[in-house]
Amino acid sequence: MPSPGAYDGGVNEPSILGSVEAFVGLLVALAFVALVTRRIRLPYTVALVLFGVAISIVSPPVHLQVSSQLVLLVLLPGLVFEAAYSLDQRELLRALAGVLLLAVPGVLVVAAFVAIVLHLAAGIALGPAFVVGAMVSATDPAAVTSSIRRLHAPVRLATVVEAESLLNDGTGIVAFTIAVAAAQGTMSPAQGALEFVGVSAGSLLVGAASGLVISRVAAAFDDHLVELTLTLLAAYGTYLVADQLGLSGIIATVVAGVVLGTYGRRVGLSRRVQEAIDVVWEFLAFLLTALVFLLIGVAISVSGLAEALVPIAWGVVAILVGRAGVVYVMLGGASWLAERAVGRERIPVGWLHVMFWAGLRGAVAVALALSLPADFPDRAMLQEITFGIVLFTLLVQATSADRVVRWAGARGALPVAAELPAYDELPDEAPSV
Repeated sequence: MPSPGAYDGGVNEPSILGSVEAFVGLLVALAFVALVTRRIRLPYTVALVLFGVAISIVSPPVHLQVSSQLVLLVLLPGLVFEAAYSLDQRELLRALAGVLLLAVPGVLVVAAFVAIVLHLAAGIALGPAFVVGAMVSATDPAAVTSSIRRLHAPVRLATVVEAESLLNDGTGIVAFTIAVAAAQGTMSPAQGALEFVGVSAGSLLVGAASGLVISRVAAAFDDHLVELTLTLLAAYGTYLVADQLGLSGIIATVVAGVVLGTYGRRVGLSRRVQEAIDVVWEFLAFLLTALVFLLIGVAISVSGLAEALVPIAWGVVAILVGRAGVVYVMLGGASWLAERAVGRERIPVGWLHVMFWAGLRGAVAVALALSLPADFPDRAMLQEITFGIVLFTLLVQATSADRVVRWAGARGALPVAAELPAYDELPDEAPSV
């Protein structure tokens, strides 16, 4: 990216020209990979990761680097906003209890379990091990959404998986910030707990206020271009405001997207505007998702992964076992209790299988690893462990997710997520989560 003040008015200024050339090169890569993957049975997101890894192998001569700020400030807000805006309102309300269980205590349980395994099995100090746990504890919205939307999964199941990946990112980022401070001795566990609650609550309020205000402002216009601009403001403006207040931009942006996609649709967005927003944001989400996965591959060093193979293997075991405990024990157990206590239909076991295997990691984990302070103990090794775990989930879990859905019998029970009908047309026979 050009440095501040680099532009001097000339169209041939080297830094700007280099940035434009890099962007055009990325578009060419995205188009090429998309065309190739149409002919093979490989998700284009996985193909982009592999293409990025290939680039990283030859990148030293061209000094290609990925910035955590590029992922967290430029790519991620748009991705999480589009996914949050597109969530089905009625299904989200039915599944909210299960989503919150997975997105808050579920994330903390996985982070703690990964830390314990890495500490005991790989000999990593508990503080840095918990930092790794925080980085890989949350499922990634870009990875999960791109995968679940190509599968013929029931709407309610898809809503749970997508909503969890949106909300738990905020939990994971807050936990990461606290873990880094605790590992550096600048925050006690009690202070960390209070900070977690305060940041989460403040972010929810900022996101809700932003969504409500922008919904009401949109109601005052009858211009689809202005209202499209307001959705961009909701995505990036909300993130920046929350970030400047020391809160979680991800949580705030997700809440703003949900509010605008529910309340905003009712009070301020005409059918024509909604259709325009859906088309424009679908394209933006495709472009941002593709860029994210390509940059994930670029950020990964194959030689570094080989050096950290043993702790990576233990990390993979830890996230799989931790995820299984959260899905089957916490969520499955809560569903069983709800059935016994109030007669609510239990979550099908096949759905639990899909939720377990859909626990993909991606852009958020990579960005957090890149943002580790330069003087953090064993920084390079912690990054490689995180990158290795991300690569495993994308190359193994993402490529086999379709087979898991078929094996679990979770295909075709309801309309697929990419073809949502109107809220009042959804059937009621599927279980609440």
